[in-house]
This record gives sequence, C-alpha cells and structure tokens, in this order.
Amino acid sequence: MAPCPKPLAVILAAGLGTRMRSSTAKVLHPLCGRPMVGWVAAAAQAAGCDVAAVVHHQEDRVRAALPGVPCARQHQPRGTGDAVRAALDLLPASGTVIVLPGDAPLIRPAMLEALLEGHGDALCTVLSTVVVRPAAYGRIVRQEGRVVGIVEASEATPEQLAITEVNAGIYAFEAAWLRDVVLPSLEPHPPKGEYYITDAVALAAAAGRLNATCLDDAASLAGINDRTALARFEDVLQDRILEEHSEAGVTLHRPGTIRVEVGVCIGQDAVLEPGVILVGDTCIGVGASIGAYSVLRDTVVAAGAVVKPHSVLEGAQVGPGAQVGPFSHLRPGAEIGRGCKVGNFVEIKKSTLAEGVKASHLSYIGDATIGAGTNVGAGTITCNYDGYGKHRTIIGSDVLIGSNTSLVAPVTVGDGALLGAGSTITAYVPPDALAIGRARQVTFTDGGRTLREQFQARALEAKAAGSSGSDPGDGGQS
Repeated sequence: MAPCPKPLAVILAAGLGTRMRSSTAKVLHPLCGRPMVGWVAAAAQAAGCDVAAVVHHQEDRVRAALPGVPCARQHQPRGTGDAVRAALDLLPASGTVIVLPGDAPLIRPAMLEALLEGHGDALCTVLSTVVVRPAAYGRIVRQEGRVVGIVEASEATPEQLAITEVNAGIYAFEAAWLRDVVLPSLEPHPPKGEYYITDAVALAAAAGRLNATCLDDAASLAGINDRTALARFEDVLQDRILEEHSEAGVTLHRPGTIRVEVGVCIGQDAVLEPGVILVGDTCIGVGASIGAYSVLRDTVVAAGAVVKPHSVLEGAQVGPGAQVGPFSHLRPGAEIGRGCKVGNFVEIKKSTLAEGVKASHLSYIGDATIGAGTNVGAGTITCNYDGYGKHRTIIGSDVLIGSNTSLVAPVTVGDGALLGAGSTITAYVPPDALAIGRARQVTFTDGGRTLREQFQARALEAKAAGSSGSDPGDGGQS
C-alpha cells in the first residue's frame, strides 16, 4: 500500500488588511523577527504538514517571506472559497487539506495536530473554540453532540445566539471531495459576489460527515486585524520565546523588559540582564552574560564571554572568555578573540583582535588586524579613511601602543614594538622598535606667568575703553 501523503496546509495570505492602516500587507507585519504569515507556516510545518499559500497583495514580498513554499495567485480577491480554488493545482489528489488564515500567528502546532486527529473520515472538520462573548462569530450547532452545521450570527435565532462554541475559521477537508465536489459547486454571495469556503460546511453536514474539534485556547486561534492586536500578539509570542529559553536553562532578569527574536540561540547558563535586545541571527554561548540594555544583532558571543551594560554589537563575533563594554560598539566585521578586553567607549569595525588583546578605553579601531597580547592605549585611533578609500592597519603581537596614538593607514607595526603616547604613526615600524611621532616639547621658563599678566592687562584696558564710550572692538588681538 502506498504511503498516505502528508496533509497540505493552505494558508490564505492574499489580503491587504485595510484596518492595519499600512502600506504593508497585513501578513507581512513582523512579530518577534518573523512575518505574521511565517508564524502560521511554521506551526503547520511543525504539525507535520506540507505548506502552500494563496497570494495577491504584494505577491512578491509574501513569496519571499515564505521561502520554499509553493504559492498560487488569486487574481482578484473574491472571498475565501475563491482563494482556495486559486490553489487547485497545488491540492493533492487524496489525503487531507487544511485551510487556515495567514493572520493567526498564535496558532500552535498541537492545535493543528488535534484538528487532524479529530478529522477521521469526515469530509470537513471545523476547528472551534468556546468564547464568553461570541459576538459576530459563526455558531457551531450540535444535535445530541453531533455537529449539524454552522450558523452565522446575522442569521441565528435567539437560541442559537446563546451558543458559545464558535467557528475559529480553520478547516480540514478530505482532499478529493474538496477538489471534485466543493470547489466546482461554489456560488457567489451577494452583494459583492464573493465565494466562501464555509459553504463546504453545509455540504458536509448534508452528507452527514461534518465534524468539529473544539479547543479551549480561544486566544491562540484569534486573528490580527489592527495595530493594537499586533502589539498584543507580539507580547504573547515574546513570552513564549522567553519561556522556552528559561526552560532550557537561561537566566532572565526582569524578562518583561527583555526582547529576544525567534531564531536567536542561547546556551545553557547564559544570563540576560534587564533591557537586553537580541535580534537577527544572534547566538549566545554557554555561560555567557549579556549586560543590561545591550543590543545585539547578527552577533555570536562565545561561551563564557561577558558583554557589559549599554553595549551595541552588530554583525560581530566575540570569542570565549572575552569582555566587551560597558558602552562598547562593535560594528560588522568585528572579530574579538579569546580573552580579549574591549572597554568603555571603544568602537571596532571590520577588524580582528587576536587572543588577549586589550583596548580598554576611548578608542576607534577600523579595518585593522591586531596580534595576540597587544595593548591598545586609551584614545588610540586607526585612521583608515583618506577621503577616497579605506586602508588597513596591521599591528603585530605584544605591541604596546601609547595613549592618544594615531595610526595612519596603510601602515604596519611589527611584533613587540612600542609606540610612544601621542604619536602619529605614518610609516612601517619594525619588530621590537620604539617609534615616537610627535613634536618635541618646548618649555619657556615663567612663560605661563608672563602670558597671564599680558591677558589681564588687556582685559583691564578693554574694560576701561568700554566705560569711556570707546568701542571695545578697537583693541588688538592676542
């Protein structure tokens, strides 16, 4: 016997979502680093389904948000039934098809698994839930426990309006029946001439093969219609993400202030202090610590490393046991080696620091390679830009760079060299050399006192001239 094909989840993602008040299609709005429709697709895939989508508004962007997912185009949005019919060529000849909206990002894989399990040999199974105030939701009508239909609120009797089990808008269909019976028989509904997939419910009920799987988590089945719901749903997803990390052994201080996007990996015994933001392709190693109000994007922090408070790391790599911050800025291409120390108000861009390098204070390192054990003094700058292009600075191992040194690239400093504080280095420095590139100090004995006396005398002259009606601007310049 041939194996039964995997269920196919068809995601309806063609709408614009006018109540979002946005130029971006509703299903593309991000939540915790993933577009809304991506959460729905991920849930379906985790439930063991293949996934397809129906697109229209901003079609190319929606397709890009669903890599590897086949998409069908609904040429003119004319209701849910028309959307499913647009995907006809993607539907399997047999098996089960799930139809679900692209604006329900809180749906859990277990819910779709329950829908599939309860489907059995039904032609149509509706995912339902119980709500206290059903409002405009369609009511699930049962007789002796068996589902006999769905009645819309506008057409319900007072007794039916009292029903609290409602249609969640997610369905499982027998694939061949959906293809051969339902889709060809759909009729347009006035006044807009739209086609509704809910018509399939009546057909299944008439055949005596309609089911409903009722779940008690109504909030996770809800859809997003506006920005208020978008923010609220993102909070829910963020709580889920943090809960998963906490259960995996991550310490979260004041988790309500922490933001971690989906896909960020965090090792066991890592610590996140209040206000931390981890986004993009970021990975935090075992036992690493991220200080309060630090922001990391597309950054790897190795095991045991420490990022101190108020640091910003973008596209950077921090090696094992290294320390960064506080108030450090690592820009794309910054590679910080094992045991390095990058201190306060240090900015590093497109540079590699080998093991044990120290740059503790107030420095800019750009387009540079620094060897192991080198100490970068406070205020050191690599002058990498000449107004036309970027140039590289190469500094060897065990170099001592004095404070307030400027290295004018391209320039190379050999192993073990010493650079005097306040130097401007413009030429090659051999290994173990001492380089001093600054003007010789000149001291005038009593010069400071003489200048002060001159300044005071001029001030008195100016004051006197002003009191006699003279223009104070007539005085000479110092």
